[in-house]
Amino acid sequence: MTNDRTMPASNAGERDMLEGWLEFHRQTLARKCQGLTDEQLRTAAVEPSELTLMGLVRHMAEVERIWFRKVLTDDSPGPIWFSDEDPDGEFHLTGADTWDEARTTWQSEIAIARDNAAGVGLDDLSKGRTRHGDSPSLRWIYTHMIEEYARHNGHADLLRERLDGVTGY
Repeated sequence: MTNDRTMPASNAGERDMLEGWLEFHRQTLARKCQGLTDEQLRTAAVEPSELTLMGLVRHMAEVERIWFRKVLTDDSPGPIWFSDEDPDGEFHLTGADTWDEARTTWQSEIAIARDNAAGVGLDDLSKGRTRHGDSPSLRWIYTHMIEEYARHNGHADLLRERLDGVTGY
């Protein structure tokens, strides 16, 4: 396992701190998937749960897409894996689903998220709306994304430990 995560500076300004923690959690999820086969990444921890590391990465690609494209900029990208008919589609994996596709899509959405947020102030309200009709600030979106990654990184810890016993990185 390579240690390629960067801890946010403890004395950074607010924006650097928020962006630093978001990046730290993105890197943490990537590390949890490192060195595993597609089959391992598609393996659920405990039946009947469909929660897998690959599913978490696909979910976070969807989350990045929703918050930084649909909500922040009012872009109208359709979902990648989920639909009205299958609202948890990102977790419904088949043998044809690959880590390369999931990782590439996720990293692409992260790059778009960074670009979209770059010219927006922390207090600026989103151009789009949430499913509840709100227009959150970029600060709120960053805070929500940190929470979303932190929660799912806890799931990833358990999934990885179940797969090969690796913990704590």
